Amino acid sequence: MRRKPVPPAPETLDRLWEAHRGVPLIPGSEDDCCGRLATRLDVTPDEGRDWLVFCQSLGLARETSRGFERVRDEKTVEELGRAFEANVFGAREVLDALARNDGPESVDAVFEAFEPTVPNWERHRDPNGWRRRWRTRVSDLVEWAVLFDVAEARDGGYVATDA
Repeated sequence: MRRKPVPPAPETLDRLWEAHRGVPLIPGSEDDCCGRLATRLDVTPDEGRDWLVFCQSLGLARETSRGFERVRDEKTVEELGRAFEANVFGAREVLDALARNDGPESVDAVFEAFEPTVPNWERHRDPNGWRRRWRTRVSDLVEWAVLFDVAEARDGGYVATDA
């Protein structure tokens, strides 16, 4: 199952590792985990929930019968990139858009290619704001792809890497 929450892409992966350390080693409830992440990352509880789900998507956290817990396994950037593409909604489509031409693609061009995959219910839920929200999401997906070395910034745009 691919999950949708994607926090804003940071400058470096240090923020991801900070979020990872914020997930408890001893399972805790979703609310407790989101609160811990919100405090640690200085974000709202809803944003803390996005970080928790994103960590889960990347294999850095897991849900057990007793709640959420941190996965202790060390993940390489390559493993994170594979998990990102496989488990985050939109990542695969963004990477496909980046790989479709030989030259760099702007975020706007990537969004244009991605736009048909935006679920209809998202379009109907906010008819006047969904494009702006999803364009921001696509921008974040592109930036995460760069952080995970599955894309790179080049000549004012982005390209998928061969990794």
